[in-house]
Amino acid sequence: MSAVTLNDSSLKEIMNSPDTLPLPVAAPAKPRPVPFLETERGQAFSEGIGKFFRAVLPPIIGIVLFILLWQIVSSSGGEQGLPGPAKTWASAQELFADPFYDNGPNDKGIGWNILHSLYRVGAGFGLAALVGIPLGFMIGRFAFLAGMVAPIISLLRPVSPLAWLPIGLYVFKETEPASLWVIFISSIWPIILNTAAGVSRVPQDYLNVARVLNLSEWKIFTRILFPSVLPHLMTGIRLSIGVAWLVIVAAEMLTGGTGLGFWVWDEWNNLNVEHILIAIFIVGIVGLLLEQLLVMIANRFNYE
Repeated sequence: MSAVTLNDSSLKEIMNSPDTLPLPVAAPAKPRPVPFLETERGQAFSEGIGKFFRAVLPPIIGIVLFILLWQIVSSSGGEQGLPGPAKTWASAQELFADPFYDNGPNDKGIGWNILHSLYRVGAGFGLAALVGIPLGFMIGRFAFLAGMVAPIISLLRPVSPLAWLPIGLYVFKETEPASLWVIFISSIWPIILNTAAGVSRVPQDYLNVARVLNLSEWKIFTRILFPSVLPHLMTGIRLSIGVAWLVIVAAEMLTGGTGLGFWVWDEWNNLNVEHILIAIFIVGIVGLLLEQLLVMIANRFNYE
């Protein structure tokens, strides 16, 4: 069988023939659309959503379970049992409708009682800071002084805060300074101990350089000790303000007058359990806000 040879003219005749089908031309490939979640922005968005749910979902579940448990306990006790969440919420709405009414020294709104308690905590804590911070620096700076006061601190620190209240009433003869005294003596120990611990952890090389340069004690304090001790100092302040806020309620229960502690005791005498539960939540929320405020301040100092 002889081979058939095709030249250029033959190829043209075949291509132009009406019986010849055109060669198929491949269409250009369309780019596959990339899903949003596969892009960098999409991945960042999905990671942000995941972090949000991981941060928010557990507290929401915990609060819901707490409310359900509260409702179960209140329902099992009947009408004479613990007030439920709905009844307490309705009472809170009435209570905060006019929080700053004033019908006399022993009948004030919840807003005035909160402010009075905050004032006492601020005054007592401020006195504790004014005394405790310098004393903590001196204890951490001088070993001889630390040895002198160590047994005294070890003896007085474990004493219950309420044990100091009769001493305050006996010395000051009035309830207001006695309450401040209890807050002062209860909240001073964390400040002293944490400040002294921070000073004692300052590297000795820093102090040796300061001694070689003949720096004064004031320059040693401002340029070496204070920046190094600041994280420990903020920890002591956080612990101290927490102790002060815990103590004030018990102190006000015994001293009377105004404040959250007195208000709780007065509501108990009136058998108003809903208001007692509201006071518990108020004490917890205010304490949480105070702690978060100090955390923000501490983080700012640590950042700088």
